[in-house]
Amino acid sequence: MTQSEPTPVAGRPVILRGGTVLTMDDSCTVLEGADVLVVDDRIAAVGPALEVPEGTQEIDARGGIVMPGMIDTHRHMWQTAMRGYGADWTLTQYFVWYYLEHGRTFRPQDVAAGNRLSALESLEAGVTTTVDWSHGLQSVDHAEAAVDALRSVPGRFVLAYGNIQAAPWEWTADAGVQSFLQRLRDAGDDRMGVQLAFDVTGDPAFPEKAAFEVARELGLPVTTHAGVWGATNDDGIRLMHEHGFMTPETVYVHAASLTPDSYHRIAATGGSISVSTESEQSAGQGYPPTWQVRSHGIPVSLSMDTSVWWSGDLFSAMRTTLGADRSREHFEAHLKGDTVTHLQLRAQDVVQWATRGGALALGRDDLGSLEPGKKADVVLIKNDASPVSFPLLNPFGHVAFQAQRGDVHTVLVDGRVVKHAHQLVDVDLAAARREIDATVGHLRSALGEEAWAAGMYPDLPGTEMLDNPYQYTDYKSHGTHAAREPVFEEHMETERPAGRESTPHH
Repeated sequence: MTQSEPTPVAGRPVILRGGTVLTMDDSCTVLEGADVLVVDDRIAAVGPALEVPEGTQEIDARGGIVMPGMIDTHRHMWQTAMRGYGADWTLTQYFVWYYLEHGRTFRPQDVAAGNRLSALESLEAGVTTTVDWSHGLQSVDHAEAAVDALRSVPGRFVLAYGNIQAAPWEWTADAGVQSFLQRLRDAGDDRMGVQLAFDVTGDPAFPEKAAFEVARELGLPVTTHAGVWGATNDDGIRLMHEHGFMTPETVYVHAASLTPDSYHRIAATGGSISVSTESEQSAGQGYPPTWQVRSHGIPVSLSMDTSVWWSGDLFSAMRTTLGADRSREHFEAHLKGDTVTHLQLRAQDVVQWATRGGALALGRDDLGSLEPGKKADVVLIKNDASPVSFPLLNPFGHVAFQAQRGDVHTVLVDGRVVKHAHQLVDVDLAAARREIDATVGHLRSALGEEAWAAGMYPDLPGTEMLDNPYQYTDYKSHGTHAAREPVFEEHMETERPAGRESTPHH
């Protein structure tokens, strides 16, 4: 894109010319030097040298990759005002901070601030659809604020209604909550979906049954954190299955510490798994499960979980998912004395999970691929100012391992250009910053500076240093003999300097 090319005007057709197009259709077709024509909110045509209607605006995609908008199926968007605060947390510390101590401190305007910033972050990174796993909705006022914030941003969203401050069988029984959910369900808003978000602990009494019955009565899908070490387990999956609440619309988040029995149940009922690899690797839900679920034929989508720890872009998700899966494949082989010579999970697979996989999880067959008639959620990855933008050889590998959010040049949602020439269109970031600053100020004041700092910098556990049987040897002092034959001196407890028991020599 040259600097002279203006930002496309809303309401006119747009064509992305001459890019490498990842259609993500059933065959994952790649078209080199091809065009994508958008008319109104739909993809009108895909192919080389397309003829276009009069007045069509052109975006130069040569040297870039055109792909479907990415879909994040699980993000706690309301927590984005706390970006990076919990970088050194474990999952236990997260639960204590949000569930037990400070989650109730968030006001409706704080939920709105986090949602708005997260929504902008999604678009900036080429994530055109984001599931707001909104478990901070302590009241309908919080829910209204969450939705208003999402609707103020021209992306596509799903509100997954949840409330960690009450049991799911309690808040789903609230008449006000049910009325809100019905209004959202019936609004006919193509860019705003709705789910119920709650977890199943595995209590033999299955108290969550009442919440599932509300979901069934309202005709809403359920998304649930399953297979989270120490929180949800196989018993929860078994209870859901035995009571008939596992459906193709159910999304199982993480699913990282389940046994094959649970994976069989998920596969048999047609559900899908939302994998948050950065989260699972760092927080401790369990090992990212793609290395297991591949053999069960369970559909997979990707998600980023929360910006309290990690980034909000799916480039990170694709990269870390490939790394975790391949690492486990090598590890399992090495335990048996074997060597992996051909990798099973490919870059194409994670790109598919980040696009078509998300669409499948949300029941949106009109999203996730670039095919005529589908919704025009489109991303152009192109950065002529970056030496990493060329050569473009393996486009799937380029997306998964080379590209990053700064390479997202243009984003369309529902046919509307929302990012162009690496800049969000018609966005007041200063206003978003003021909103976030107010929330951070409120939280710091409510917690107090001591609690605020203690939450951000949790205690560091002690590290037991191993006893080293060797001491530093000055090889030069041993002359030519040392150069030919290194001398290792045996460690003698009596020779160690006082006070230096665990200090390495440099």
